[in-house]
Amino acid sequence: MELLGKVAIVTGGASGIGRAIAAELARAGAHIVIADVRRAEEAASIMAATLPEDASPQILGVYADVSSEQSVGEMMDGVRHHFGGVDILVNNAALFAETTGGPFEMIPLEEWRRVFEINVLGTYLCSRAVTGSMRERGGGAILNLASGTVFKGVPWRLHYVASKGAIVAFTRSLARELGTDNIRVNAIAPGFTMSDGVLANAEGFTDSIRQSAASRSLVRDEVPADLACAARFLCGPGAGFITGQTVVVDGGSAFH
Repeated sequence: MELLGKVAIVTGGASGIGRAIAAELARAGAHIVIADVRRAEEAASIMAATLPEDASPQILGVYADVSSEQSVGEMMDGVRHHFGGVDILVNNAALFAETTGGPFEMIPLEEWRRVFEINVLGTYLCSRAVTGSMRERGGGAILNLASGTVFKGVPWRLHYVASKGAIVAFTRSLARELGTDNIRVNAIAPGFTMSDGVLANAEGFTDSIRQSAASRSLVRDEVPADLACAARFLCGPGAGFITGQTVVVDGGSAFH
């Protein structure tokens, strides 16, 4: 229970990787804010019901469009009102499974903009929103979701890969800026993960599903739970002297 009493916001936390991370942080004792554009309150209720009866964490579901400055501000106002502040932010919300796969010339311009609005601008807006509270509380941890595609040069979703490359750079620079505030900023880079979004759009990922396990040193599919414990570590006291790093969690496909 190394995160007992801490408050953690997980964006995109109602499903997939975000839900797995939120549940793991709750098991570590943290109060959880599931911030999502869909089913946040429902996901919070379900998660709360799965905790042991003697567990202390509170699970709060709030609507948040991470690409909207107003929506992110309203989310943070709600967190302050309910919990008094925040100690941990997991920037998980992103567009991936619904994006267009194919040559970069075929990616619609509006989709390119939308991917960057959510994946990059959203990470910025949420990080900016929590920093003041973390300073007031003497420090904190920001964990960003990058992607192993950045280190492998994966083709056909250039807008997604470029947005996650930006997250690696964002993580390094923000760690420099916030170090004196005792706010650590790290990232994890998942491999191709059998998330809810991928499973719901499986026809568009036939080749990736077939090839990804074979490309790994640990030859199996990656699932959201594989990322949750890495997130718990990087958000917790055991990683107290780690910042600015991107940890690839992909079963040994991309070595970084």
